[in-house]
Amino acid sequence: MDVTTAANDPWLVVGLGNPGPEYAMNRHNVGFMVVDLLAERIGGKFKRAGKAQAQVLEGRIGPVGPENRRVILVKPTSYMNLSGGPVNALRDFYKVPLANVVAVHDELDIDYGTLRLKLGGGDNGHNGLKSMTKAMGPDYHRVRFGIGRPPGRMQVADFVLKDFSSAERKELDYFVDRAADSVECLLAEGLERAQSAYNS
Repeated sequence: MDVTTAANDPWLVVGLGNPGPEYAMNRHNVGFMVVDLLAERIGGKFKRAGKAQAQVLEGRIGPVGPENRRVILVKPTSYMNLSGGPVNALRDFYKVPLANVVAVHDELDIDYGTLRLKLGGGDNGHNGLKSMTKAMGPDYHRVRFGIGRPPGRMQVADFVLKDFSSAERKELDYFVDRAADSVECLLAEGLERAQSAYNS
């Protein structure tokens, strides 16, 4: 696995989700929530990315100095299962090494609010990751945001496309904030440090 990148290479941080207000608070859209918070911290607004089906925001993340990173935040507008095409087009356009791509996404097999950061791996049935991997290969970073398993006999598709429950929403801002912190740590200090600090 080639993960060699230069310090001045840009990063592409992709929030996975579905476009439109009806999906905004779905569990499947937590990736959008995290990159929206990062955009707020940068102090910029998303804009349409030319021909690519995505909204983008260019900025810098991290403290002033050598750990400051150029970043392109991305929200695909192609729907979850077609995320790979727009992301790969933007990666080519901005000349981003694959190891500098970060997908922020919901993860069923982790308890609600728990984070796991990793490089590469399978898609675990996640359609957004499946599409990205098909377009680019698997060797990109993932920030996995736990949403837990569906209760009882509820189908997975129904569960991920439902809004966070009122009980979950009480802690959602805190967990989204922590996930955004983990992205900043990953970019500034590397995967090992971010895993040590945030893989709870």
